[in-house]
Amino acid sequence: MTTNENRDQFRPEDHPNDHFLLTTVVGSYPKPKWLNRAKELYEDEDHEFDADDWAEAKDDACRLITDEHERAGLDVVVDGEMRRNEMVEFFAHRIEGYEFNGPVKVWGHNYFDKPSVVDDVEYTDSWLVDEYEFTAAAAERPVKVPITGPYTLANWSFNEAYEDDEALAYDLADLVNEEIEKLVDAGARYIQIDEPALATTPDDHAIVGECLERIADEIQDDVRIGLHVCYGDYSRIYPEILDYPVDEFDLELANGDYDQLDVFTADEFTKDLALGVVDAHTAEVEPVEEIKENVRKGLEVVPPERLVISPDCGVKLLPREVAFGKMRNMVQAVREVEAELDAGEIEVPAASRRSPADD
Repeated sequence: MTTNENRDQFRPEDHPNDHFLLTTVVGSYPKPKWLNRAKELYEDEDHEFDADDWAEAKDDACRLITDEHERAGLDVVVDGEMRRNEMVEFFAHRIEGYEFNGPVKVWGHNYFDKPSVVDDVEYTDSWLVDEYEFTAAAAERPVKVPITGPYTLANWSFNEAYEDDEALAYDLADLVNEEIEKLVDAGARYIQIDEPALATTPDDHAIVGECLERIADEIQDDVRIGLHVCYGDYSRIYPEILDYPVDEFDLELANGDYDQLDVFTADEFTKDLALGVVDAHTAEVEPVEEIKENVRKGLEVVPPERLVISPDCGVKLLPREVAFGKMRNMVQAVREVEAELDAGEIEVPAASRRSPADD
């Protein structure tokens, strides 16, 4: 399956335009306030809110946010990670070899329940298959599955068992590969590997590359694999990351006002670009016209058939009404840009840099 076919499998049958810029989200989304209250009740030993009640509350939140994504018009949805507490902690609780010894202070008054690796990591039960199957049953649109990558799982943990973090990351990559195989068997066709730690330690891009080789091993071609990398100095990892065995790179560029866009035009961007066009760090809904300008910036890097549109990052820290407004305006902006592309009203600078393989 070609890269374009890999992406076009997510094109809705009733898509209104000839051009198709896939719209999705990175992953996290604001939790309903009542879900946080339900968690408090569940953790209160003096309250009769039991495990079944807590499970029902999470199910309801997943349905609600999945529906919210569809009402915004997104082509590919997630459940907003309603069942997850934190991107490392959630997985560490499910991997044999990890243990927790209490929270550590990370900055200001913020604490992180940083896990320790005290023994060889092992895969026991599936981490995400139940979550995926529930969301897929609730959704009318295709569902993407975000997974915290092995490099971040290693880098953001205390390593008390392995010679170094590199060896730990490689073992974790093998476990991620095993989980993806189970997700694929369950029907998942869009997997996103989250590696925020790469932006803070870019010199380790070769380690991340080896991890991805292990993750992608024997995964069939119709499974789309993306890599999300948070804001950082992308010039320190590009163009080397183009060798990674992924279909798309999800990059946080709106947050930096696209000051690094020229990094990706100096050398031809040969993969799909998932471009952040709304800022996940500002509690303001960008106007449609502003978002359209941001979408057009992506066309300086890749042609339309290789452009995916999303927020910069997870939006869980925003007010929920702001997050929804950003998604809704983002989709409207994309559909308008598609119509303008159909009408030949937009110049595509990246088209002149296409490789023969694209034709």
